[in-house]
Amino acid sequence: MDLTKIIELLSYTLPAVVTGLVALYFFKYHTANEDKRRTYLLRKETQKQALPLRLQAYERLTLFLERISLNKLLIRIKPTVKDPEKYSHQLISIVEQEFEHNLAQQIYVSETAWKAVVTSKNLIIKIIRTTAAKKEVETSEQLREDILSNLGKNDGPTSAAISYLKIEVKKIF
Repeated sequence: MDLTKIIELLSYTLPAVVTGLVALYFFKYHTANEDKRRTYLLRKETQKQALPLRLQAYERLTLFLERISLNKLLIRIKPTVKDPEKYSHQLISIVEQEFEHNLAQQIYVSETAWKAVVTSKNLIIKIIRTTAAKKEVETSEQLREDILSNLGKNDGPTSAAISYLKIEVKKIF
């Protein structure tokens, strides 16, 4: 092969290779852009469907916290026995049942919001247990009075968790 044939061969193949590389670049760019657009549309549609579920989860967790707040819990669940230990077990059982009923809501809220709810629940149980363990508490009525008097003007651990949930809901909007 002489030099002219090589130059002639390069003059035909070089533009074809350059055109092929440019086409490949644009094809990859277009495909990546199309994937991003589809992902965006899918995410937008998913958020449209998930938003009501998330709001419902925040509502249910707020309702849960309201139901287990010591003020409302002690008013709603009146002592049926004199023994403060049995009454405290009844209260703790109700708090645990309410909690188990709302376990699935953790899927729709942030991890920190869920931790605030769990911490609030655990503090409620701790307050009930420590108050019931006091030697001065001899009846279930005394247990109720002691918990409520120790609570005083403070709303208890549930108010902090409810405030946090409200802040998170505001972030959604």
